[in-house]
Amino acid sequence: MNEDLAKMMKYLQLTGLLTNWDHLLALAQEKDFSHTRFLSYVIEEEYKFKKENSRKRRLKKANIPEELVMETFPFHEQPKLNKQKVLGLYDSFDYMTKKQNVIWVGPTGSGKSGMATSFLIKAINYGYSGRFILFPELIDALFKSRADISEQRLIKQFASYDILVIDEIGYVDVEPFQVGLFFTLMQKRHKRKTTLVTTNLGFQQWLSFLKNDQLTAALIDRLTENSHVINMKNCVSLRPRLVQG
Repeated sequence: MNEDLAKMMKYLQLTGLLTNWDHLLALAQEKDFSHTRFLSYVIEEEYKFKKENSRKRRLKKANIPEELVMETFPFHEQPKLNKQKVLGLYDSFDYMTKKQNVIWVGPTGSGKSGMATSFLIKAINYGYSGRFILFPELIDALFKSRADISEQRLIKQFASYDILVIDEIGYVDVEPFQVGLFFTLMQKRHKRKTTLVTTNLGFQQWLSFLKNDQLTAALIDRLTENSHVINMKNCVSLRPRLVQG
């Protein structure tokens, strides 16, 4: 490849073509491609290259602590989990196409985070934007946003994700203004985006850390409307190496 052609490919951001130029030419000669077939093949390969890179960027930006997928979830170790319900929701993809929330309720170590992560990764693989964040980290970010008056920008950022995983709700107490900001975030996502939540506490216990009767009731109402609740209260703790949450 001559230098001018390489510069043009860089300018056009044809990274895949630039990287695989020699291989593509050799393949075209080996397969005796026509000009039309060769051009079609080059475009198809560049498209797949860019699409895969875009998927990898979305996955990286999602800040997922461990990339766990549904295929590795040890259902055999959770006989009291409704496997049919979980896989039915996962396979149908309704949680994304119908903008439904999914809430996992159960003890620590039962696999809630792992399943939420697998739902998130599937959505990202299908072209959606997403983010994983621990509830304590989100609350801390909301607290800091009040100090530098950036709360609206932060809420806009988290409201924009097509799918948002909020992990471990119920592990920290929340200040009154944080409850308000968290409710505002959920209100902006309500029926517009998909939110996945894991919690070790039943809804009747949420008041213990939110400490606001009215907002707690309103928040639960927003989260549970148009949602699926996966009850894992009777599930056992799994080995950490297999699954989170």
